[in-house]
Amino acid sequence: MNLIEERQLIRDVARKIAQGQLAPQAAKVDKEGKTPWAGIKLLAENGLFGVHVPEEYGGVGADYLSHLAVIEEVAKACASTSVYLSTQALTMAPFLIAGTHDQKSEYLTKLATGEVLGSFGITEPQAGSDVSGVKTTARRDGKDFILNGHKIFITNAGESEIYVFVTRTSEDRTKGITLFIVEKGTEGLTFGKKEEKMGIRGSVTREVFLENVRVSEKNMLGGEGAGFKILMNVFNETRPVVGAQALGIGVAAFEFARDYIKERSQFGKTIDQFQLSRAKIADMFIQLETARLLVYEAGQRIENHDEQVPLYSSMAKCYASDVAMSVTTDAVQLLGGNGYIQDYPVERYMRDAKITQIYEGTNQIQRLIIANELLN
Repeated sequence: MNLIEERQLIRDVARKIAQGQLAPQAAKVDKEGKTPWAGIKLLAENGLFGVHVPEEYGGVGADYLSHLAVIEEVAKACASTSVYLSTQALTMAPFLIAGTHDQKSEYLTKLATGEVLGSFGITEPQAGSDVSGVKTTARRDGKDFILNGHKIFITNAGESEIYVFVTRTSEDRTKGITLFIVEKGTEGLTFGKKEEKMGIRGSVTREVFLENVRVSEKNMLGGEGAGFKILMNVFNETRPVVGAQALGIGVAAFEFARDYIKERSQFGKTIDQFQLSRAKIADMFIQLETARLLVYEAGQRIENHDEQVPLYSSMAKCYASDVAMSVTTDAVQLLGGNGYIQDYPVERYMRDAKITQIYEGTNQIQRLIIANELLN
């Protein structure tokens, strides 16, 4: 089997599971706002958490584009469930980039197989887009470190068994950033209430509190002071994942709206016969296909270790998420009043799409990164 055939096979598996078993439950997952454990188990059983992770560490060993395809197909069916894949990818990334063999064997393997969930603790009340502004401290105590701090908006918090936290080990804004692995159940690690969100409501988000959390220096990822550089590389590899997620949501909205206007009649003919509706459908499709090309171009550059990965990753995330918001809004408009009620899925697609413009770096930050890459 060649690479293209392998990618298509993985996409087909993901699509079959997503459309056959995740999509029928998506509205319920959204309404109940609970972790979709059945869907998560299904993804794990089919190896979809670790598609791009080497087989040595529990993965499938496929390429990065196959990973993006899985995210897209699952997001198209149920955005909430896709967040568990994207968050797992975010948590696995620092292990893939900077983890030792022992750390990969102990933690990455469990994440790649879906045996456990993982979370990446970055955001704080005063440090969101500015990751170099984190206040959570890690103070050395012999061969251990003592962690103290407060994280917010942490996806899967309380549900995950493995956490990677961004901490400060010195006052230097960038060279003072260090990453630590903390397991659930460690004394001093506690969680706040579940946030009630606009969209991706089946994805659990909580505050995290670290009060004198003691971890061994062996739990340090990449060495003391290496955290900021690792983080930048992590984001370069995970922003296209958000782009693929946004793409899947947008495609779902487009396809539903397209089929709807073929059936809905006004003024004696179906809506698809009106020129403005036809132009809207054309524009939606152009945007989505352009986003698709950019997302998978970014993925290919990651696969090739291209020097322009930061530029293309930010463009893919920024453009695809803006397109998802635009297309889902247009889908609601094409359905008219029906688009605004929960009997139809497009209002959910619109709510789910919004977060893709915000997390993994707001699109305002992405534009600054893009400009810096082009002008500096």
